[in-house]
Amino acid sequence: MREYSPDLTPQWKRPKAVPEVAAEPDLVVEVAGSDFCGAVVACEAGTVTLEDRFGKRRVFPLEPRGFLLEGAVVTLVRPPRGPAAAARTASGSIAVPGARARVARAGRIYVEGRHDAELVERVWGDDLRIEGVVVEYLEGIDDLPAIVADFAPAADARLGVLVDHLVPGSKESRIAASVTSPHVLVAGHPYVDVWQAVKPSALGIAAWPVIPPGQDWKTGICRELGWPPHTGAAWQHILSRVTSYRDLEPTLLGRVEELIDFVTADAP
Repeated sequence: MREYSPDLTPQWKRPKAVPEVAAEPDLVVEVAGSDFCGAVVACEAGTVTLEDRFGKRRVFPLEPRGFLLEGAVVTLVRPPRGPAAAARTASGSIAVPGARARVARAGRIYVEGRHDAELVERVWGDDLRIEGVVVEYLEGIDDLPAIVADFAPAADARLGVLVDHLVPGSKESRIAASVTSPHVLVAGHPYVDVWQAVKPSALGIAAWPVIPPGQDWKTGICRELGWPPHTGAAWQHILSRVTSYRDLEPTLLGRVEELIDFVTADAP
C-alpha cells in the first residue's frame, strides 16, 4: 500500500491553474513557445492537428498549458463525445448513407469548361448523383442558342446553364439573353473564370491578383502568384484546396443551387 505523500510546495510556487478548452474544429490557437498559429482541423487521442493560414498542417501533443488562446495560456482537451451529428456532403446537405445514384434525368446542367465541371463535381457530386443530374461541359457558350435548340428542352427535360462572367454588357450576357425557352435557366457568376469563385483564404492568399485586359488571365494569375506557368497544374492545386462549400464564394454557391433546384423541379 502506497503511503500518502503530501505536496509540500508552497502555494505561491505552484503553477496557476489554467482553463481547459475543448479543441473544437476551427478554433484558432497559438502553440506555446512557438510562433505557429493555426485552426484546429482534427483532434485525436493525445494530439491535435492545426492548419495555419498558408494551409500548412502540423500535429501537436495535447500537453497541459501547451497553447495560447487570444494570448492566454490554456490546456486543450479532446472535445466531449455527444450524439453523433448528421453527416453532411461537401455542399452542406445532409448525407444519405447507403443511397444509390438515381437513374439520370432527362434534364441536364451545362457548364462552360472542364474546370467548372470539376469544381461542381467536387462540391455537389453526391447531391447530383442522388438527384440523377448529369453535368456536362461545353468548351464555351458562343454557340449556346444552337446547343439549346439541339437539346430540345421541355417541362420534363429542363436545362440549366452555368455561365462565367455574366455581368451587364458582357458578351456572355448578350448570349444568355438570346435564350428564351421557359424550360431553360441560364445563371452565372461575375468572375472572369471559375478559379476566382474559390475564396482566396482557401489558397492562403490575400486576394486574387488583378490582371490587365488583353493578357491571358490564367497565365497572368500564375505569374503574379509566383506559380509555375502551367495552368493545368495551377488548377489542380486550386481544386485540391476546395474541401466543401465553405471554400467557395456565395455568388457561385447560390447559382449552382438555383440550377439544381430548377432542373429537379417536378414538371407541372
